[in-house]
Amino acid sequence: MKTSGFPNMLIGFWHDLLRPDVFWQSGALVLCLALALFASRMVRAQGQTEGRAWRLGRGGLKRLAFPLVALVLVMLAEALLQGHFHTHLLALAEPLLASFAAIRAVLYVLRYTFGAAAWLAPFERLFALLVWALVALHITGLLPELIRMMEGVSFDVGKQSLNLWIVLQGLVTVLATLFVALWLSGMVEERLQRIEGLDGNLRAVFTRLSKVFLILLAVLIGLPLVGIDLTTLSVFGGALGVGLGFGLQKIASNYVSGFIILLDHSISIGSLITVGSDRGLVTKITTRYTVVRSLSGVEAIVPNELLVSQVVRNESYTDPNMRFSLPVQVGYETDLDQAMRIMVEAARAQPRVLAEPGPGAFLVEFADSGINLELGYWIADPEQGTLQLRSDINLAIWRNFQAAGINIPYPQREVRLLGTPA
Repeated sequence: MKTSGFPNMLIGFWHDLLRPDVFWQSGALVLCLALALFASRMVRAQGQTEGRAWRLGRGGLKRLAFPLVALVLVMLAEALLQGHFHTHLLALAEPLLASFAAIRAVLYVLRYTFGAAAWLAPFERLFALLVWALVALHITGLLPELIRMMEGVSFDVGKQSLNLWIVLQGLVTVLATLFVALWLSGMVEERLQRIEGLDGNLRAVFTRLSKVFLILLAVLIGLPLVGIDLTTLSVFGGALGVGLGFGLQKIASNYVSGFIILLDHSISIGSLITVGSDRGLVTKITTRYTVVRSLSGVEAIVPNELLVSQVVRNESYTDPNMRFSLPVQVGYETDLDQAMRIMVEAARAQPRVLAEPGPGAFLVEFADSGINLELGYWIADPEQGTLQLRSDINLAIWRNFQAAGINIPYPQREVRLLGTPA
């Protein structure tokens, strides 16, 4: 392997350490870094700007100001000192600053697009490690040899001849276009959130369709950029069709069911539903599952296929008002008019009980141990829970019954023995 380019730069830098030139280069490098730091602080001190695009651009400028300004200044310093001194130190700093700027730019876009995703931290470490490894290979002059080795490993996919280097370029290009597509889909979602009067389900449908369209467009743009024929994807399309036929039909069914749920408005965010043994509020509808949060705080992940193929009780489908009943038993000696009046007043005293339709008390049955009464009342916010409300009404009935001398009987049995001596 020839010692040219960056390997010679390393050798020259080693020799520069033994010459006075290193002091000029070090001083110029320190001055460039100080000026870049001052410029980055000036950018950070600028006022806030409204709008997602402006915030994204300003935030990116804050993080890229230091490495980019330092890179430009170092390149200018190298050009000025090149005719008078050796500049191997400045030439070595340029790829390091460029890679630093690239890492900051990619990580900022990822954090702005995906937020605090769990996979983001390990991906950031892996990406930084790959970038610094490429810089190290570039500086040592091993990168061209590595590229030639990857180009030597070739294979055919249909009529397309590929090698490892082309595949790697395609992967990087597709990932870059995917990140741009996801960022654009985030901007579309924010715009849709600001549209007043747009139904929540339609907003979710448009958001998912835009994301799918942009991701597909990113793949269709990224692959031809590196010379990969799109017809080679037919092989993978056939494999995907076989997978759908054998093992992925459930995933495809859940995906289609998610769009059906969003479009037919049978279930919406905030609906109080019961599916199987799970009852709670719908807090999230994705393309594969729906999150149902019970009133106790437990979240159930329900596949969308179940919501389409099974009976679902939607307690807030057309009317959020719900009727509840409380059974009460009193003794046979009780004044029923007074007892029923006390029950109705106990319900009316609760602020959550609707005045129209108002609560009512009914005589249900003449039972063995007493007379069964029932208190019916309506509320408009069942998603807030009913246990506390039932408890408050029961306590009010109990206190008023005791004050009025009304007895709540307990089961009694009278046993007579026949045929025994007197």
